[in-house]
Amino acid sequence: MTPQREWLEKDYYAVLGVASDADQKAVTKAYRKLARELHPDKNPGNAEAEERFKEVSAAYDVVGDPERRKEYDEVRAMAAQGGGFGFGPGGPGGFGGFTTEDVDLGDLGSLFGNLFGRGAGGPGAARGGRGAVRPQRGADLETELHLSFVDAVDGVTTSVGFVSDAVCGTCHGDGAAPGTSPVVCPRCHGQGTVAEDQGPFSFSTPCPRCGGRGAIIETPCPTCAGSGIERRQRNVKVRIPAGVTDGTRIRVAGRGAPGRHGGPAGDLYVVCRVAADERFRIKGRNLTVTVPITFAEAALGADVPVPTLHGTTVTLRIPPGTPTGRTFRVKGKGVPAKGGTGDLMATVEVAVPTKLTDEQRAAIEALAEASAHESPRDRIGAVDA
Repeated sequence: MTPQREWLEKDYYAVLGVASDADQKAVTKAYRKLARELHPDKNPGNAEAEERFKEVSAAYDVVGDPERRKEYDEVRAMAAQGGGFGFGPGGPGGFGGFTTEDVDLGDLGSLFGNLFGRGAGGPGAARGGRGAVRPQRGADLETELHLSFVDAVDGVTTSVGFVSDAVCGTCHGDGAAPGTSPVVCPRCHGQGTVAEDQGPFSFSTPCPRCGGRGAIIETPCPTCAGSGIERRQRNVKVRIPAGVTDGTRIRVAGRGAPGRHGGPAGDLYVVCRVAADERFRIKGRNLTVTVPITFAEAALGADVPVPTLHGTTVTLRIPPGTPTGRTFRVKGKGVPAKGGTGDLMATVEVAVPTKLTDEQRAAIEALAEASAHESPRDRIGAVDA
């Protein structure tokens, strides 16, 4: 199917799940979401998902490019107004329900020259190159990176390993066996397109000999079989900023799947998986920790040690009458950041003993007797019986 006919028959906006008037940002967002869901790495052995992935990629190759999208919209708009691009009952002279007598072929030739890279002046018209294979951007990839809690807080530069498509290490992407090179296609002379004449119109279509590439690989690379791409283990260096939390996505530009036909590589998204810590949590630029204290320390006040992330301790002064749940700030012991290191937020929790010695029980009973005339429930109007 030629690109022009495919454009008429396929609604690429519906394929991507966006409206035809969606802006480029929305189109790209929809494509990336579908590409992540349907990528073969996430759906091994799923032929239906693989086919859908190809369909989504083909749609984005057109409407993801503002110039091609404009052409696509113009082609479909003309088809909707004129009844299509197929020749009508009148033969080549008919054009989608109207004849060449109804239109100025000079104007149509200009339009079709813009859309299809060819003039409308018949076989002698200039041969354009819009039917040639276009550069395709590589797919975005996603992988996970497991981090210790300390590395997540401090930030780290590390390597992430994963298996994906990559530029062939044997032929360096040109598809030809070592010691050989691709040769210019003798059919299209490197243009990537050949002429297809239909009545008064002349279209450019991808060259059937070279597939629109403009070159032929006579001796394919033994590693990639001429594709220029192989599937292998890759290791990519990535800088993880300080303070990432579980699920944070880091974008590494240009380190996704390689592009095709000279297109740029996609991006790599690294999803951080942060190991939990028994004591600390990340909250923005701050760290939080719960510090148990005794009833006596809460009532009388005390200096208590508080752990920090890197193994040292700081002394926290607890004032008399401190209730459970009160939070104290320890400056400069949080997450490193450009604007300055965050703080450690220490929340005290009064520990209630579950087992008492006779001495402890006697002391608490004495306290209870001494406090018999007081009840904290008086403040809420609950009178003890």
